Formats: sequence, C-alpha cells, structure tokens
Amino acid sequence: MDKKEDTLLNGQFRFKLLPDGTLDKSKVFCVLCKGEFNNHRSSSSLTYHLKAKHPGVAATLDGGGLRQTTLQQFAVRGGPLTRVATNKITEAIACWVAKNCRPVNIVEDAGLRDVIREASGDSAYHLPARSTVMSRIETLYNNQKAIKQRLLEQAPYIALTCDHWTSASNANYLGATAHFIDDNWCLHSFALTVSKSTERHYAEACAQHIQAVTQEWNIEKKITTLGTDSARNLTAAARLLPYEHLPCTAHSLQRAITVSLADSGFDAVLTKCRKIVGHFKHSPANARELNQQQVAHKQKEESLIQDVPTRWNSTLHMITRIQQNKSPIEATLSQQNSKIPLLTEAELGKLKKLEELLEPCRYVTETLGGQHYISCSVVLPAFCHLFRVMEPSDDDTVNIVRFKKAFCEDLAKRKENSNLTWLKNATALDPRFKDLKCLPKSERGEVWSSLNNLLKEDRNAQIQGAQTTGEAPQKKRKMSIFLLASSDSDTDDEAESIQSTLDRYKSESKTDMDECPLQWWSKRRDSYPRLEQIARKYLSTPATTVPCERLFSLSGHIIQKKRATLSSSNVERLENGRRPAEAKLCI
Repeated sequence: MDKKEDTLLNGQFRFKLLPDGTLDKSKVFCVLCKGEFNNHRSSSSLTYHLKAKHPGVAATLDGGGLRQTTLQQFAVRGGPLTRVATNKITEAIACWVAKNCRPVNIVEDAGLRDVIREASGDSAYHLPARSTVMSRIETLYNNQKAIKQRLLEQAPYIALTCDHWTSASNANYLGATAHFIDDNWCLHSFALTVSKSTERHYAEACAQHIQAVTQEWNIEKKITTLGTDSARNLTAAARLLPYEHLPCTAHSLQRAITVSLADSGFDAVLTKCRKIVGHFKHSPANARELNQQQVAHKQKEESLIQDVPTRWNSTLHMITRIQQNKSPIEATLSQQNSKIPLLTEAELGKLKKLEELLEPCRYVTETLGGQHYISCSVVLPAFCHLFRVMEPSDDDTVNIVRFKKAFCEDLAKRKENSNLTWLKNATALDPRFKDLKCLPKSERGEVWSSLNNLLKEDRNAQIQGAQTTGEAPQKKRKMSIFLLASSDSDTDDEAESIQSTLDRYKSESKTDMDECPLQWWSKRRDSYPRLEQIARKYLSTPATTVPCERLFSLSGHIIQKKRATLSSSNVERLENGRRPAEAKLCI
C-alpha cells in the first residue's frame, strides 16, 4: 500500500483497531461519522462517502488524494451550507425581521451578510431576496393565524379588548386582542387585528369596526366582555354592542391619581421638580455635568425622568429619581451658579410622603396590567387595599389628607361606574378571594345568589339543548334530560343540587395569594363541571386594556418611530407576544 493510501484520505479514515492492539487493515472507519467500510486498496468508495455525507471535507479532495486548498476553501473549513441549513437561516431572518419590526431591505445589508458568513463558515453565502423574506413572513403569519383560528373555535367564551390610537404619521388604527381559557385551563391572549380605519371615530363607526373584527374571526356569538378605556366614543360604542362592557381599571386608577394631585396642593413642589428635570433634560452639557457628579458621589449614572400626564406612574418615577440624586443635583446646580431653585428639606419630606402614597398605586396598576395570568378577580381586592392605604391618619399633613380624600372620592365614583356585577362574580370564582372579604357583608349574599342564578341558567340551557338536538327516541331523550337536571357531578348515581354545589365550593380552603387559580380549577374541573364553565367565562376577562396598549410596543416601550414607518397594508401584522408568526411586517 503506497503512502497516499496509508494516509486514508488525509486522516479522514482510520484502520480498525482489534482487541489485541493490532490494526485490521481490511476494515476502516470514518472519523467524522464512525461509519465502518471494507478496505479494497482503493479510495474511490471512501471518497464517494465523503462527497455524499461530508461535502465540506470532500471539497478539499481530488480523486481520493490531497489537493492544495484555495483561499475560498480555506475560509470555508466547514464547507458550504446545505439547503436545509440555508432554509433555516432564511426562516430565522424572516422571524427576526417580523418580530423586531426590521425593514425588509435589511437583507440587502452587506454587514448582515458578512456576519452570517463568519458565523456559518460559508464565505459564499448570499442573503435571501426581499421577496423571499416577505413570502416567508406571509406564510408564518398565515400558519399562526390558522392555529389561532382553531383555538378560537374551541373556546366557549372569549373576552375582547379594543383601543383606538393614532400613529406618528397621523393614521388611525383599531387594535383588538382576544382572551380565553381553554379546556386545559390555560390562559390565551393574542392580537386579532391592528387595522387601519379611515372614517371618523364616532360611536357607531367604532361599534361597526369592532363587530367586523368579531365576524372576521367568527366569534361574535362567543364574546362575553368588551374592554375599553374611558374614551367617550368607545364607551358609547360598547353600549351599542350586545356585550358586557368592562372599563379599563388601570385608566380609572391613573385618572384618579391625576385628579387627586391637582386638588391636593402638590402643584408647587411638582412644578419645581419639573424645572429641575428640564434643566438637565434639555441640555446635554448639563446632563454630562450631572453624570460626573453622580460618579463623584459613587452613584449610578442615570438621567432624570420627566413626568408626562399620559404616561402612567411617571410622576412617581420623577420624584423617586430626584430623591435618589439629591446630592449630585445640588452639587451640579451649585457648581453652575444656576438660578434653578433647589428643593428645601420640607419639600423633600413632602415628596417622600407623596412617594409612599403613589407606590401602592403603581404596584396595583402593573399587577392588573398583566395578560398572562388572571387579573379580573384581583380588581376589587386591589381597590379594597387602596382604600385602606388611603385612610387618613393623625400624622398626615394637610396636603396628604386632601390627596387621600380626593383619591378615595374619585376612585369610588369610577368603581361604581365599572361593571361591578361582573367583577364580584369573578372575585367569588377565584379561590384566593372567594371569602369576599373585599366586599361588605351585606353584599356577599347577593354575589352567591348571582352565581346560583347563573348555574340555573346553565342547567336550563343544557336541558333545552338536549330537547332540540337529534331525533333520539323519547325514552332516551327523557332519560338524558333527567340526568342533566339531577346531577352536577361526574357520577350518574349522585344527585346534587345547585345550592349544595356552591356550598361545597365555599367550604373549600382558600388558597394562598401565590397559588395560581388556573391550576386550582384545572385540578377540580371534574368536581364542579358546571361551575367550572362559569369560572372560565368570568376569569378569562382582563382587568385592563393594557394588552391593546402593547400591540405597538417592543419590550414594553412604545416605539413611535416604528409606528411612522409602518405600511397600512402590513401594520396588522405587528408582533404581539413571543410567537414569531404573530409578528407583523414593518416596511
């Protein structure tokens, strides 16, 4: 055997090692895939294996022997990408473009091409064309839409949230999200549409637009609640639709804060804070000097925050940041000989008290704004907590008392204007709050009576359904009706009344706040088959319209620039959530 064959294709194959330590030169194995082959003193079969299974390695061989590596082949040590790998990269690019709202023409960027070439080891790789990426995004979107359509078909009850807003390019859009609990007690929340509207946002037009969305997805008979903000046109549109209206709790809470701040005498100190923030926000030189002082005081370099009336909790964030940077701010203003008045100790104490009042409101707002857990049943307990926090004490200053009084009065009015019946039923159906301690004792009995009536309506609906479906023999039909009317358990022998079902549910131990009501009901759905259906209906409703607010945000922050660049034909495909094919296209 000559030296060329001894090398066995540059070390890509080796002789088989026998147990006694000797080499069996009639057998060789591939060092890449460990495949074993017969050695016939010819390398043609081995070369064929490399070309078929390891093309990257075979590219450096010529007729079974060594060939001098070209510069391009030297850069492509791993060989050219296979078709499967290329398709995966194209799919990943399409998901990235859609999910992160990247312009499609980014596939013409030489820098992106070089990055993928370096990462893949294929210096001959070429990015897909724009039309290819757009086609992949369309396919991803259609596939995910079909999945969502099947989920909606299986859902018995669906809650809807809607919101109108205007983009930076002055185009009007309607956003809508769907929320429901499936048979396995998993909560689903995703976007249905972000569609452009050209007509004026009168109540009738808004109602027609919302109705068109439900008809497009064929869910108009499954909608239970419609969540909107406090805009008059959407509130009026909700009255025109046959759905329960649930005003956004977060909007109500933030409006109560705004009203309370205006009526409590904090205007002077807040105006002073805004001037200090503006001094550093509007001047890069001032901001740079503040950062230098932050470093000198061994604090984190961070900019101050300006409060905005429409930005939730921004007043709290402003006064918190000012208090954290009290020393750097004073040092910077003193160094500049600025005429900006500094906050006095009395004013800083007033801000500290205000921060303590606003912090619970921030926590409640963020808690109720979640869309991946039950929130509707938390509204009344959260309000009860806020009313308790806002009770005046003997140590409160005049401003604090005025704030607390104004807050409680305004929030109480907004609470009465909300859908209290729906919120009370949802609270009772949450095992964490079913003791209804957030309600006066005089109102608790009404809630259980309401649930009793709901169970009766559900039973009657099932009986009527059994009477009107099919042409079964009369005896069998009567027997099925009897069983439906006489049992609320998973056994045919045990007869249990509606009232005893509620009593049994009420006697269950209340769960801890950290436990998930979805898991609780999932484990007991066979014990309460009818009550479980009602719980799915009420607990799936979100407490706020925050899901709609997030439709055009990435990582929770609205990106106005991207709104301006969205094409109206593709804006409906903006990303909502983590699934890439819910991602929509930015042109």
